[in-house]
Amino acid sequence: MDVTITKDLTDDHILIVRADGSRAETRFPKKGPVPHDAVHFIVEEALGLKRGFWGMIASGINPDEVQEIAKAAGHASAKRAEVPDGSIVMLVQAERIVESVEAALWSGGTDVEGTLHLAESGCGASLVPVPAMDATAVEQILRRVRDLRDDWAPAPLGHQFHFHWSPQ
Repeated sequence: MDVTITKDLTDDHILIVRADGSRAETRFPKKGPVPHDAVHFIVEEALGLKRGFWGMIASGINPDEVQEIAKAAGHASAKRAEVPDGSIVMLVQAERIVESVEAALWSGGTDVEGTLHLAESGCGASLVPVPAMDATAVEQILRRVRDLRDDWAPAPLGHQFHFHWSPQ
């Protein structure tokens, strides 16, 4: 699956072309210095979360339906958590780790231990196990997200981030 995220003023446009040729498009509001869904890609790829956000999209689910699927499977948010259905565990894990990585990026910090602690706390509050990850994996994720920020932040509107998602 090929994905292109295009920088815009208030939100970013996302074009998805799946392996079967089907397409999906969506927009995601800006909520930090890099596109949230690009951070999902980096985290899910690095940790092998095959059924995180991008794995669900690759399987044919429309991006705008993911939140409702998570809600129906017992997990609307960390604040209203119940033990989620097994079908969304990787999705929840990915979201909590993405949040911890974004917190490190937004605060200007790059502390691996703090990021690991936030990920553990977030997964615990969401009643899902922490996926296999160590300090080396977290450092790699933080480095890739910082590199994305350094490319994305100064770029003009219309700038694009391309990536290819494939089952690992």
